[in-house]
Amino acid sequence: MTRTGQVGTRTVIVEDHQLFAESLEIAMTVEGYDIRRMPVPDASVSVHQMVTSVLRHRPRIVLLDLDLGTFGDGVRLINPIARGGANVVVVTGSLDPGRWGECVWHGARQVLAKTRPLNEILAVVRRLSQGLNVMEAEERERLLRHWHEQRREVQQHRERLDRLTPRERQVLSGLVAGQQVRDIARASVVSEATVRTQVKSILAKLEVSSQIAAVGLARQARWQPPEQRVV
Repeated sequence: MTRTGQVGTRTVIVEDHQLFAESLEIAMTVEGYDIRRMPVPDASVSVHQMVTSVLRHRPRIVLLDLDLGTFGDGVRLINPIARGGANVVVVTGSLDPGRWGECVWHGARQVLAKTRPLNEILAVVRRLSQGLNVMEAEERERLLRHWHEQRREVQQHRERLDRLTPRERQVLSGLVAGQQVRDIARASVVSEATVRTQVKSILAKLEVSSQIAAVGLARQARWQPPEQRVV
Protein backbone atom coordinates (compact mmCIF):
# COMPACT_ATOMS: atom_id res chain seq x y z
CA MET A 1 0.00 0.00 0.00
CA THR A 2 1.50 3.37 -1.03
CA ARG A 3 1.56 6.55 0.98
CA THR A 4 -0.30 9.72 0.01
CA GLY A 5 1.72 12.16 -2.13
CA GLN A 6 4.25 9.70 -3.55
CA VAL A 7 2.26 7.37 -5.80
CA GLY A 8 4.07 7.18 -9.12
CA THR A 9 6.60 9.90 -8.25
CA ARG A 10 9.36 9.48 -10.82
CA THR A 11 12.71 9.09 -9.08
CA VAL A 12 16.10 8.50 -10.71
CA ILE A 13 18.97 6.85 -8.82
CA VAL A 14 22.56 7.64 -9.83
CA GLU A 15 24.65 5.48 -7.53
CA ASP A 16 28.09 3.89 -7.87
CA HIS A 17 27.56 1.25 -5.16
CA GLN A 18 25.40 -1.48 -6.69
CA LEU A 19 24.17 -3.07 -3.46
CA PHE A 20 23.20 0.30 -1.98
CA ALA A 21 21.44 1.26 -5.21
CA GLU A 22 19.51 -2.01 -5.24
CA SER A 23 18.45 -1.51 -1.62
CA LEU A 24 17.15 1.98 -2.44
CA GLU A 25 15.35 0.75 -5.53
CA ILE A 26 13.60 -2.11 -3.73
CA ALA A 27 12.54 -0.01 -0.75
CA MET A 28 11.22 2.84 -2.90
CA THR A 29 9.44 0.52 -5.32
CA VAL A 30 7.60 -1.05 -2.37
CA GLU A 31 6.47 2.46 -1.33
CA GLY A 32 5.08 3.13 -4.80
CA TYR A 33 7.72 5.31 -6.43
CA ASP A 34 8.38 5.04 -10.16
CA ILE A 35 12.10 4.22 -10.06
CA ARG A 36 14.72 4.52 -12.77
CA ARG A 37 18.31 3.46 -12.12
CA MET A 38 20.98 5.02 -14.30
CA PRO A 39 24.01 3.03 -15.43
CA VAL A 40 27.14 4.28 -13.66
CA PRO A 41 28.87 6.62 -16.12
CA ASP A 42 32.53 6.25 -17.00
CA ALA A 43 35.20 8.73 -18.02
CA SER A 44 34.01 8.73 -21.65
CA VAL A 45 30.61 10.18 -20.66
CA SER A 46 30.40 13.98 -20.54
CA VAL A 47 28.45 15.93 -17.93
CA HIS A 48 26.06 17.10 -20.65
CA GLN A 49 25.42 13.54 -21.82
CA MET A 50 24.79 12.33 -18.29
CA VAL A 51 22.46 15.20 -17.44
CA THR A 52 20.54 14.65 -20.68
CA SER A 53 20.17 10.95 -19.87
CA VAL A 54 18.85 11.72 -16.38
CA LEU A 55 16.41 14.43 -17.46
CA ARG A 56 15.09 12.29 -20.30
CA HIS A 57 13.19 10.35 -17.61
CA ARG A 58 11.55 13.59 -16.38
CA PRO A 59 12.25 12.83 -12.71
CA ARG A 60 10.81 14.79 -9.85
CA ILE A 61 13.57 13.53 -7.54
CA VAL A 62 17.14 12.44 -8.26
CA LEU A 63 19.16 10.52 -5.68
CA LEU A 64 22.79 11.25 -6.53
CA ASP A 65 26.06 9.78 -5.31
CA LEU A 66 29.16 11.99 -5.44
CA ASP A 67 31.90 9.44 -6.03
CA LEU A 68 31.02 7.98 -9.41
CA GLY A 69 34.05 5.86 -10.22
CA THR A 70 35.97 6.87 -13.33
CA PHE A 71 33.34 9.50 -14.18
CA GLY A 72 34.56 11.49 -11.20
CA ASP A 73 32.82 13.92 -8.88
CA GLY A 74 29.04 13.84 -9.10
CA VAL A 75 28.81 17.40 -7.79
CA ARG A 76 29.15 18.52 -11.42
CA LEU A 77 25.71 17.07 -12.12
CA ILE A 78 23.81 18.85 -9.34
CA ASN A 79 23.28 22.29 -10.84
CA PRO A 80 22.25 21.27 -14.37
CA ILE A 81 19.90 18.58 -13.04
CA ALA A 82 18.36 21.04 -10.58
CA ARG A 83 17.96 23.63 -13.35
CA GLY A 84 16.23 20.92 -15.33
CA GLY A 85 13.47 20.89 -12.73
CA ALA A 86 14.41 17.91 -10.53
CA ASN A 87 14.92 17.89 -6.76
CA VAL A 88 18.45 16.62 -6.15
CA VAL A 89 19.17 14.68 -2.95
CA VAL A 90 22.83 13.79 -2.52
CA VAL A 91 23.45 10.48 -0.75
CA THR A 92 27.16 10.12 -0.16
CA GLY A 93 29.85 8.27 1.72
CA SER A 94 31.66 11.56 2.31
CA LEU A 95 31.28 13.16 5.74
CA ASP A 96 33.09 16.38 4.79
CA PRO A 97 30.77 19.30 5.72
CA GLY A 98 32.59 21.54 3.25
CA ARG A 99 31.78 19.16 0.42
CA TRP A 100 28.19 18.97 1.62
CA GLY A 101 28.04 22.76 1.57
CA GLU A 102 29.28 22.76 -2.02
CA CYS A 103 26.42 20.44 -2.94
CA VAL A 104 23.90 22.76 -1.31
CA TRP A 105 25.41 25.77 -3.08
CA HIS A 106 24.98 24.00 -6.42
CA GLY A 107 21.32 23.34 -5.70
CA ALA A 108 20.98 20.08 -3.74
CA ARG A 109 17.84 20.08 -1.61
CA GLN A 110 19.44 17.82 1.00
CA VAL A 111 22.68 15.91 1.60
CA LEU A 112 22.60 12.61 3.49
CA ALA A 113 25.29 10.18 4.59
CA LYS A 114 24.99 6.62 3.34
CA THR A 115 25.41 5.53 6.94
CA ARG A 116 22.00 6.96 7.81
CA PRO A 117 19.16 4.46 8.22
CA LEU A 118 17.32 3.78 4.98
CA ASN A 119 14.09 4.97 6.56
CA GLU A 120 15.60 8.45 7.04
CA ILE A 121 16.54 8.65 3.38
CA LEU A 122 13.04 7.54 2.43
CA ALA A 123 11.55 10.14 4.77
CA VAL A 124 13.40 12.92 2.94
CA VAL A 125 12.21 11.62 -0.44
CA ARG A 126 8.68 11.35 0.92
CA ARG A 127 8.67 14.97 2.08
CA LEU A 128 10.00 16.16 -1.27
CA SER A 129 7.34 14.19 -3.13
CA GLN A 130 4.76 16.03 -1.00
CA GLY A 131 6.30 19.42 -1.77
CA LEU A 132 7.65 19.94 1.75
CA ASN A 133 10.91 21.50 2.92
CA VAL A 134 13.69 19.04 3.78
CA MET A 135 16.44 21.30 5.14
CA GLU A 136 16.23 23.93 7.86
CA ALA A 137 17.70 27.35 7.09
CA GLU A 138 20.17 27.02 9.98
CA GLU A 139 21.55 23.75 8.60
CA ARG A 140 21.84 25.22 5.11
CA GLU A 141 23.76 28.23 6.41
CA ARG A 142 26.04 26.01 8.50
CA LEU A 143 26.98 23.86 5.51
CA LEU A 144 27.50 26.86 3.24
CA ARG A 145 29.72 28.44 5.87
CA HIS A 146 31.87 25.29 5.98
CA TRP A 147 32.19 25.37 2.21
CA HIS A 148 33.18 29.05 2.04
CA GLU A 149 35.76 28.53 4.76
CA GLN A 150 37.13 25.50 2.92
CA ARG A 151 37.31 27.47 -0.33
CA ARG A 152 39.35 30.20 1.35
CA GLU A 153 41.71 27.62 2.79
CA VAL A 154 42.12 25.88 -0.57
CA GLN A 155 42.85 29.22 -2.23
CA GLN A 156 45.55 29.92 0.35
CA HIS A 157 47.06 26.49 -0.30
CA ARG A 158 47.09 27.10 -4.05
CA GLU A 159 48.79 30.46 -3.61
CA ARG A 160 51.56 28.73 -1.65
CA LEU A 161 51.85 26.00 -4.28
CA ASP A 162 52.28 28.70 -6.93
CA ARG A 163 55.50 29.76 -5.16
CA LEU A 164 57.23 26.52 -6.13
CA THR A 165 59.75 26.41 -8.94
CA PRO A 166 59.22 23.92 -11.80
CA ARG A 167 61.81 21.62 -10.24
CA GLU A 168 60.17 21.83 -6.81
CA ARG A 169 56.83 20.95 -8.39
CA GLN A 170 58.41 17.83 -9.87
CA VAL A 171 59.82 16.85 -6.49
CA LEU A 172 56.46 17.45 -4.79
CA SER A 173 54.84 15.35 -7.52
CA GLY A 174 57.14 12.49 -6.55
CA LEU A 175 56.27 12.88 -2.88
CA VAL A 176 52.54 12.91 -3.68
CA ALA A 177 53.07 9.68 -5.65
CA GLY A 178 54.57 8.08 -2.52
CA GLN A 179 58.21 8.16 -3.58
CA GLN A 180 61.10 8.47 -1.17
CA VAL A 181 63.85 11.08 -1.49
CA ARG A 182 66.30 8.42 -2.71
CA ASP A 183 63.87 7.36 -5.46
CA ILE A 184 63.44 10.94 -6.65
CA ALA A 185 67.21 11.49 -6.59
CA ARG A 186 67.89 8.31 -8.56
CA ALA A 187 65.28 9.12 -11.22
CA SER A 188 66.59 12.68 -11.57
CA VAL A 189 70.27 11.65 -11.53
CA VAL A 190 71.10 14.02 -8.67
CA SER A 191 72.32 13.47 -5.14
CA GLU A 192 69.97 12.80 -2.25
CA ALA A 193 71.40 15.90 -0.57
CA THR A 194 70.20 18.00 -3.52
CA VAL A 195 66.70 16.58 -3.30
CA ARG A 196 66.63 17.08 0.47
CA THR A 197 67.53 20.75 -0.06
CA GLN A 198 64.67 21.03 -2.55
CA VAL A 199 62.28 19.35 -0.12
CA LYS A 200 63.34 21.78 2.59
CA SER A 201 62.54 24.68 0.25
CA ILE A 202 59.16 23.15 -0.56
CA LEU A 203 58.25 22.86 3.11
CA ALA A 204 59.25 26.47 3.73
CA LYS A 205 57.22 27.81 0.81
CA LEU A 206 54.17 25.74 1.76
CA GLU A 207 54.59 26.75 5.42
CA VAL A 208 54.44 23.17 6.67
CA SER A 209 56.83 21.15 8.83
CA SER A 210 56.86 17.71 7.20
CA GLN A 211 56.64 15.90 3.89
CA ILE A 212 53.38 14.31 5.01
CA ALA A 213 51.89 17.76 5.63
CA ALA A 214 53.09 18.96 2.24
CA VAL A 215 51.42 16.01 0.51
CA GLY A 216 48.23 16.59 2.52
CA LEU A 217 48.16 20.27 1.54
CA ALA A 218 48.61 19.41 -2.14
CA ARG A 219 45.79 16.88 -2.03
CA GLN A 220 43.46 19.19 -0.15
CA ALA A 221 44.06 21.87 -2.79
CA ARG A 222 43.39 19.27 -5.52
CA TRP A 223 46.78 20.16 -6.92
CA GLN A 224 47.59 18.80 -10.35
CA PRO A 225 51.24 17.66 -10.68
CA PRO A 226 53.15 18.79 -13.76
CA GLU A 227 52.97 16.53 -16.82
CA GLN A 228 56.63 15.70 -16.59
CA ARG A 229 56.55 13.80 -13.33
CA VAL A 230 59.37 12.34 -11.27
CA VAL A 231 59.20 8.57 -11.82
